[in-house]
This record gives sequence, C-alpha cells and structure tokens, in this order.
Amino acid sequence: MPIPPKLTAEQRSAALAKSTAARQVRAATKARVKVGELTLSAVFDLAKSDEAIAKMRVVELLESFSGVGKVRAIATLDRLQISQARRIQGLGTAQRQNLLREFPDRIGATQRGKLLVLSGPGGVGKSTVAKALRATDSFWVSVSATTRLARHNEVDGSDYYFYSDAEFDNAIKTALFLEWAEFAGNRYGTPRKPVEDALRDGKNVLLEIEIAGAKQVKASAPEAILVFLQPPSWEELVSRLEGRGTDSPERRAARLTLAQEELAQAGLFDISLVNERVEEVVDRLIGLTNNS
Repeated sequence: MPIPPKLTAEQRSAALAKSTAARQVRAATKARVKVGELTLSAVFDLAKSDEAIAKMRVVELLESFSGVGKVRAIATLDRLQISQARRIQGLGTAQRQNLLREFPDRIGATQRGKLLVLSGPGGVGKSTVAKALRATDSFWVSVSATTRLARHNEVDGSDYYFYSDAEFDNAIKTALFLEWAEFAGNRYGTPRKPVEDALRDGKNVLLEIEIAGAKQVKASAPEAILVFLQPPSWEELVSRLEGRGTDSPERRAARLTLAQEELAQAGLFDISLVNERVEEVVDRLIGLTNNS
C-alpha cells in the first residue's frame, strides 16, 4: 500500500482552518435547533448545500432538540435501525421519512422570519436606512454591541450596547455573539439571543453590520440575505466621509482607503442597492421579505 505524501505546513494550516470552520457551523446549527429556530426538515434542507451540516452525526442533531437528550436520541436511532455513527448525508429516503415522523413540526405553527444583513462602506448611510426601517415596524432591527465610546447623542441599548473591552471579551468567550468584527480600531458584535428569539417569533430581522461580520452570519446562517448598500457615486461617498468634522486628515485618508477596499467586496453579497433615496432602499428591503 503506497504511503500518502506528507502535507506541507500550508496544507495542514488550511485543513485545520476548514475543520474549525465546519465545527463552528455545526455548533451554530445545533444551537439554532436547541432554541427552536430550526426544524429537522429545515436542517435536512440546509445539508443539501452545506457540507459541514451534511457531515453532522444524526445523533448529535437529534439530541440538540429541547427535551430529547442523548438517551432518547440513541433509543430512537436504535428503534429505527439507524447507526449511531450515521451522518445526515448518509441517510436514506426511508430513514429521513421515519425521522421526520418522530420529530414533526417541533417549532410550532409560527413561520420563521427572514434574516437580512445590511452592510457596505462607511458613510454610505447604513444607520440612516436601519433607523428608517425600524420606524416602519416591518423589521426587528438588531442593536449591536461595541467597544467604542458613545457619541453625545447616542443612547445605550437604543443606538448600541456600549461594552468595555473586558465585557466584550467575555461575550466572545461565552459565544454570546452571532458575529463580531473589528472596525476602525473598535469591536462590534451582534448579540445572538435577541436575534434568534425574534426570528423564532416570526419577525423579519435586519442586521446592520460590517462586511466581515456579514460573512460570518452567512457562514452560520446560509438562508440569510446579504444586502450591500452602494453610494450613488464615489464622489458622493468621499463628500460624506470628508464631511465628518470630528476626523483628523489622517483619519479621513484611512477611511477613504478602507472604503475603496469595502466597495470591492460588493460581489460577495446576494443583492446590491444604491442609496439614492432612503425611502426607496427601505421599500426594496421590505420587498425582499415578500419575494424571497
């Protein structure tokens, strides 16, 4: 039997990163099952397009349901003659049907809300759009946590949750964030539980977050719709950024460089909207929940 070639350090690093990402996706999926956000059939659907979920062991999935636990999960598999080592991708049609009969509609009758993620370069008007959307009562708009200092007109719990560095570190360690990222020297994160509660209650949810955070959300919640907010023109964006009188010349230059890098990320998003008029953007976002 030939000896397989040794992996290079770069290959080992890539394999480790892929394995870590897969574990995070499976952990996030089980957490959503546990709080009643995902049904068994919904997980089966996600497994069709997500390799990490497809490779999840069925027993781990079943024991994630509230009130089930490991003992009942194993007993169910034994009764249905399904191996405890079986993964979702290895289930046959009859086995899937039998499992769905065992775990029917565990979420309840309320249809799960849709998750929209709004992102784009600094100065494009994301906060203005989110504020206008909140006023329509069509969305539950998440409030982010941040380590930056509050501005004079900002209210804790309304504009942001203002955390100390220690509080933010603790929230990361205890997996309280759906996503988090560092931006312009400060950290921002989305508290997980309020989002999951709102979606489970059938509310459409908007996350107004940075681009790195949007990618994290898509990785853990593939059904999320990523929306990139574009400026009417580069000149308009420059005008908005340079109009912030609190920034030093060096800070403004750094913001412009970052904005160019952020605009290049638009192709990674599901939809791009140009912020010509806030009212038009709001109407389009509301329309996405009806058409998607």
